[in-house]
Amino acid sequence: MTSDKSLENKGALELTAAMVLSGTLGVFVVESGASAFNVVFFRCLFGALALGAYTLARGYFTNHGFTPKKLALAALGGVFIVFNWVFLFEAYEATSISLATVVYHTQPFYVVLLGALLFRERLTAAKLGWLVVAFAGLLLVSGVSPADPGSLSGLGLALLAALFYAISTVITKRVTGVRPHLVALVQVLVGIPLLLPFADFAAASGLGSGWAWLVGLGLIHTGLMYVLMYAAYQKLPTAKIAVLAFTYPAVAMVADWAVYGHHIGLVQALGVPLIVLASLKVSLAKAPRTVAASPTPAPGPAASSRR
Repeated sequence: MTSDKSLENKGALELTAAMVLSGTLGVFVVESGASAFNVVFFRCLFGALALGAYTLARGYFTNHGFTPKKLALAALGGVFIVFNWVFLFEAYEATSISLATVVYHTQPFYVVLLGALLFRERLTAAKLGWLVVAFAGLLLVSGVSPADPGSLSGLGLALLAALFYAISTVITKRVTGVRPHLVALVQVLVGIPLLLPFADFAAASGLGSGWAWLVGLGLIHTGLMYVLMYAAYQKLPTAKIAVLAFTYPAVAMVADWAVYGHHIGLVQALGVPLIVLASLKVSLAKAPRTVAASPTPAPGPAASSRR
């Protein structure tokens, strides 16, 4: 019989691998040479094929747990997830993978604020305090010149992406009793017709080697990555999930430096630990244990609880 400790160690390895893959996503997006809308459209297409094949092979379509209401909520969450990707990938181009990823990790604060506004969840003094800390970190990280509108717009796009991810998380948390793989499949399937009017197939036909990067985004970052992540969530306590999830921005920053030579300045670097610490504190305050959505955001479908 496998011990709880062995299961937790396996889950830690699975989540670390998933977060390392998340950290390379920006490189795949940029190297594809495609527009943000094309990247997201083909990520949804190839991701749906990957997740569909996996869920079919595992027999997850049997006793799937969907009701019309749950399916509608999953689809609505998918709308926000898809446009969250568009805004995040636009932010990569407008600023840098490093800065966009760090700013994107303000997502837990949006979840807290949305919970307070929509569901009258209690907003504690501690959470408000960490929100102030995160805002201070954001001011430091966004230490770009007003004369550089590209960087400012990139940071704005990253914040908008984080907001859309948070909205999707709040919606998808209400889809209970359904395997997260199926919820993710619904969300990427929604993205195909949703983005079809925005896809530029003429431009896509000239991508050449860029197609390999797009296929990778679907198979690796939307198939393999989420299979690993959802498997890990079932084996790990929230505290360990929250800590290991920060492998993602760390790898993203290293990849951005190694591939493109981008690095953040000293003043901006001072803001990174403030955002990370504040996000971690808010994430750990949510629940004692969960297999729901990632406490800090990986750029993908928000998972529902498996009950």
